[in-house]
Amino acid sequence: MGKLKTLPHRLASLKPSLGSLPPVERSDDATRRLNAPWRKWYGTARWQKLRLATWRRDLFTCQWPGCGRVTADTLQLVADHKIPHRGDERLFWDESNVQTLCKPCHDSRKQRAENAARRS
Repeated sequence: MGKLKTLPHRLASLKPSLGSLPPVERSDDATRRLNAPWRKWYGTARWQKLRLATWRRDLFTCQWPGCGRVTADTLQLVADHKIPHRGDERLFWDESNVQTLCKPCHDSRKQRAENAARRS
């Protein structure tokens, strides 16, 4: 048997046929996770345990002043950070920095208060 000949290198002479690839489209949540890696802490068993302990401590009662809504429906409760942690691990896991809010208070009143504080 004879020796195999090597084929000439032709890769450089090939023209690209795909063109440029479109930009990667990410969901808002995926973009947030990419830009704020601490968001993955919310998916941990440790956070789930802290969240449930907070709801029990607060007797499933919204802590927003003037609300006091009580519900055992945990879909209507949020474990909220009193002081926004902004990735500060110490603040994130601090039990005294987490409170129970009902979803309506968290999604409206608390968000308005935080946005107003950021603007000032």
